[in-house]
Amino acid sequence: MIALLVSWVVLFTPESGVPTAPPGTDKVVHLTLFAALAITGRIAGARTSWLLASLTAYAALSEVLQGVLPLGRSCELLDAVVDVAGALLGWALLAIHSATRRERR
Repeated sequence: MIALLVSWVVLFTPESGVPTAPPGTDKVVHLTLFAALAITGRIAGARTSWLLASLTAYAALSEVLQGVLPLGRSCELLDAVVDVAGALLGWALLAIHSATRRERR
């Protein structure tokens, strides 16, 4: 739940509240944020197919909302692509971690 709340703050803060950062930093933030959502979702027990489909929909919806809400932000397809990549990365990292733990037992 905390990861989801953090995502709302990060994704829906008006442009005036977003700190200035080097180019590309926003993509790193998107990747990390969605990786965290995938990891916490799996730990919470969400099924992989449902979780990845939900995060893909959330990525698309968040970008559309950024474009239509009066936040001074824009809808960027690349951000949504990076979001989905982050979700897949988070899922993969947790799967590797789980497999490694099973092998050690």
